[in-house]
Amino acid sequence: MELKPGMSALVTGGASGIDSLAAAFEKHVQTYGGLDICINCAGIANRPLVYDDTSDGARTWRHAVNVNLVAVIDGTRIASQIMRSQKKPGVIINIGSAAGLYPMIFDPVYSATKGGVVMFTRSLIPLKRHGVRVNVLCPEFVQTNMGEQMGRRIVDSTGGYLKMEDIVNGAFELIQDESKAGACLWITNRRGMEYWPTPEEQRKYMVNPSKSKRTLTNNIYPSIQMPESFEKIVVHTLSHNFRNATRLERVRLRLPVEPHSALVKIIYAGVNASDVNFSSGRYFSGNPKETASRLPFDAGFEGVGIVAAVGDSVNHIKVGTPVALMTFGSYAEFTQVPAKHLLPVPRPDPEVVAMLTSGLTASIGLEKAGQMTSGKVVLVTAAAGGTGQFAVQLAKLAGNKVVATCGGESKAEFLASVGADRVINYRNESIKDVLKKEFPRGVDIIYESVGGEMFDLCLNALAVHGHLIVIGMISQYQGESGWKPKNYTGLCEKILAKSQTVAGFFLVQYAHLWQDHLDKLFDLYASGKLKVSLDPKKFLGVASVPDAVEYLHSGRSVGKVVVCIDPSYCQVAAKL
Repeated sequence: MELKPGMSALVTGGASGIDSLAAAFEKHVQTYGGLDICINCAGIANRPLVYDDTSDGARTWRHAVNVNLVAVIDGTRIASQIMRSQKKPGVIINIGSAAGLYPMIFDPVYSATKGGVVMFTRSLIPLKRHGVRVNVLCPEFVQTNMGEQMGRRIVDSTGGYLKMEDIVNGAFELIQDESKAGACLWITNRRGMEYWPTPEEQRKYMVNPSKSKRTLTNNIYPSIQMPESFEKIVVHTLSHNFRNATRLERVRLRLPVEPHSALVKIIYAGVNASDVNFSSGRYFSGNPKETASRLPFDAGFEGVGIVAAVGDSVNHIKVGTPVALMTFGSYAEFTQVPAKHLLPVPRPDPEVVAMLTSGLTASIGLEKAGQMTSGKVVLVTAAAGGTGQFAVQLAKLAGNKVVATCGGESKAEFLASVGADRVINYRNESIKDVLKKEFPRGVDIIYESVGGEMFDLCLNALAVHGHLIVIGMISQYQGESGWKPKNYTGLCEKILAKSQTVAGFFLVQYAHLWQDHLDKLFDLYASGKLKVSLDPKKFLGVASVPDAVEYLHSGRSVGKVVVCIDPSYCQVAAKL
């Protein structure tokens, strides 16, 4: 929700009487003419411990339940009814507590009521259909009257009191992010702001996960003419020189489609540094002779397009659905793939291509391999490239200080525009010297894609307990003999001395997370929180693919390099 002048907000304080709470809402509506934002803030401690309480609980634990939980439920009920009657969007923030996420043994009743607030709020996601979003904020200790009753040792063990501005920032985050409904935002000094639970944890207990994003079937695109033949790029010789390894072939379009597959008309295909590794056979297991026996094979890792036909056994996706795919063979006008591998998307735009290999590598890699939280220093190498731009922005959105490396003024300007706190243009200054001078404690998370000397430099700059994520080594992909493995002497000794983690990240092994993270990236893009930069150089038609690959490896690109496979169809889609 965009905050505007004239909006009204009501903060409730846990009134224990139903009549008084209802009266507060009634008075607010009479005074301001409506209700846009409601914050239900209630919390009292319970003394004595419930298992030592010999009273009937009316003034102790029952009272705490009424204030901490019942009043929040009632406040949410009344606020949601007012907002729905107005027929305009509204946001409700319930103040929970970190004690609702993990046990608090020195006040079990407080922990129980806050846990109730969390689960109550998370169960209200259906209200979003009526324009009302309900979210819960769960901070650790704040320096209030109740917070000061806690022992100082307990507070210090969690990193000390949170600043009130942290709570305010969390509330604004939940109010303004349109994608958040039924969300729980956990705030700590130790980890910053993070959503709880993670999507991976959530999948463990979801019985009937929503299928809405996997059953997009609206055919809003012009009918697709099925040609007798189509063009594609085929690898015919194993070589790191992509142009020498491939050729443009015209092949017959085979119909009907296999029962469990779909035929996709590719509109945009993404170019990746690892295209040269694929054309040299690096991604196939087995000895060189076994790899050579696979020839010829189709090139290209990723693309977006429109479903042109489906097999008889495919019922979850229909002709006309815009989709993304990350299977071999995207450097083609048409490709047939198992329908289960298709990722429905709102539109087959080039920006979506950038979100695939590049965006997903950054999103999943930082979360899984980098264990990224908030309040860290994050370094991104080759940051102006296809995946670097996402790593910079996602790290910044998570509440971190971001350092980005690049070569060239235009790249430096671009990185500053997407939120990098410190841009190091290695053509003007030494990366090593800057890191040593400005970050003497080291860097907490490094997103590394260059390899070679850059890897050594990054390892030396890694902080105690730091995470170095290796997503590639583009500096080693080119050369007379192609990709040559390099020895990194002293690696074990260095990471042992500082309890560091060096983690490799290969996107193929995280396919189960692709749809969730793609949805997240698109939501951030649609809400204006994430910029997607495409390199301005145009590559049109399948025949331009080798030019695009060589351009990417020239080091001149800024943002994601894409190929418009069908220029005429791209123009039609753009008008839509």
